[in-house]
Amino acid sequence: MSRPSEIRVSKDRRVLTVSFDSGEVYALSAEMLRVLSPSAEVQGHSPDQRVTVPGKINVEIVSVQPVGNYAVRIGFDDMHDTGIYTWTYLQELGSDHDRLWRAYLDELSDKGMTRERADRPR
Repeated sequence: MSRPSEIRVSKDRRVLTVSFDSGEVYALSAEMLRVLSPSAEVQGHSPDQRVTVPGKINVEIVSVQPVGNYAVRIGFDDMHDTGIYTWTYLQELGSDHDRLWRAYLDELSDKGMTRERADRPR
């Protein structure tokens, strides 16, 4: 398992750049990190409980706290801060970015939701 050698939040707080000791470097948007949060609030306790999170296009990262030697807890300006992002999960988000992001966008579309609006269809 690779470990991060550097984790940096951009000045505008919209991108988290993670450099791994393996040489991989991933720039992960705050929006992607928020909507794919590993928290139970988003992921549920089983796949059928997973929640689609709309309206986070402008979300910002407000904190990054270490969790032991294996993860970070990321806080966002919408007050979400319960996701524990392991090194493995951050690496997965970076290496499989295009597929994961496309799946999220398709899910929004299928449910009549948008990146811009947080309200859910009735």
